[in-house]
This record gives sequence, C-alpha cells and structure tokens, in this order.
Amino acid sequence: MRVEIWSDIACPWCYIGKARFEKGLAAFAHRDEVEVVHRSFELDPHRAKGDTGPVLEMLARKYGRTLDEARAMEAHVARNAESEGLGYRTEGRDHGNTFDVHRLLHLAKERGLQSELLDLAYRANFAEERSVFDDETLVALAVEAGLDEAEARAVLADPTAYAEAVRADEREAAELGANGVPFFVLDRRYGVSGGQPAEVFTQALEQAWQGRVLQPVGGDAAACDVDGGTC
Repeated sequence: MRVEIWSDIACPWCYIGKARFEKGLAAFAHRDEVEVVHRSFELDPHRAKGDTGPVLEMLARKYGRTLDEARAMEAHVARNAESEGLGYRTEGRDHGNTFDVHRLLHLAKERGLQSELLDLAYRANFAEERSVFDDETLVALAVEAGLDEAEARAVLADPTAYAEAVRADEREAAELGANGVPFFVLDRRYGVSGGQPAEVFTQALEQAWQGRVLQPVGGDAAACDVDGGTC
C-alpha cells in the first residue's frame, strides 16, 4: 500500500503530522508493506526567493491579530509539538519561499534519502537556529542527510532542476482537492487531512488495507492553508 503525504516545510502541522503519522504507522500490523512518499506543496508559492520575514509578524498580518495573539497561537502549536517529543521555537523563526527545499527533496527522493532530509529540514526550521531559506544551510542539511555536496549545490544553482517535479506534485494536490496541508492519500482511494492523532492514522490505514470506504474519523484537525503561509 502506498501513502502519499503532501506537506510544506513552512507548515508546523505538517511537522507534527509527520510524527503522528509515523506513530500511527508503527501501530499498523502491515506497516512493513506500506510505501511512504512525500510530495511537494507550497503554502506561499508566489513569494520571491530571498524574501523572508519573521513568522510572528506574518501570522499577525495573515489572521488580523496582534503580536501577542500571534505569540499565543505559536505557544499552542509548540505544546502540540512538544507532546510528540518535537522541539519548537516560538520566537525568532523566519518565513519564506520553500521552492528550493522541495527541489532538494526531489533529489533526495531519487537517492533514497527523502525522509532523512525532510526530518532535518523540519528540525532546522522549527527547533533550531538554522534558516532553511539560506542556500548554505540547505547544502549543509543535504550533506547531513547523506547527499553529495556538489550535487546539492548544482540543484540549487539551477532553478529549473526538479522544478517540474515540484509543480507536478502541486498540480496533483489541486486535482485531488487539497487546498491545505498536511494531506494524506492512501492508495489514491482514501484521504486524511490535517495533523490527526496517531490512532486516527492507524484506523485509516486499517480501513484502507481492508478496502472499506473511509469514514470521517477524529473530527477536524489542524492544518495549514495556502493563503499566506504557516498557521
């Protein structure tokens, strides 16, 4: 069975949702027969490369909140992340265009290192003092994941490298009706959206495996929408 996960590095619920999905998968009896593929989704696709700014200011602007209210929103996300054993900085993070990260993730997919690079990019963005919007940081993360440094630099230097692969993922997301992430598709027949609890993912996997129609489970879960970035 194949599970495809549409996500963006800038989305905290994708970060949390990946951890929860992996816990749900670990509890699934047929986990060794599940192939997981991560697909690209940009929350802020029209933002120019190099145009970065503080996350808190972006949240306040996007939702019409004060900076204190934005801090409270981030604190809520941090509590959810910490409950999954994930680090999360509520201050000092930047937001920007993630197209280059996605292009590198497609290189990593070809080399069998996609999940490793994705985990490192999430950790750098949400838990560490490292900006994923800086080319040198991206190269360092790629090398840490096991990719060749020269190859990673060549991808970043060529804006067309893996660009169509990213766009193809995004077109598929639109065709499937996904306007927010994380978005999980099981065998192209069943869908789960948002950072659901681990047990919801286990239930979804079991239902998909049995071929039954997937019923809505777990209620609404937090996700990030395409209008302007993180949530």
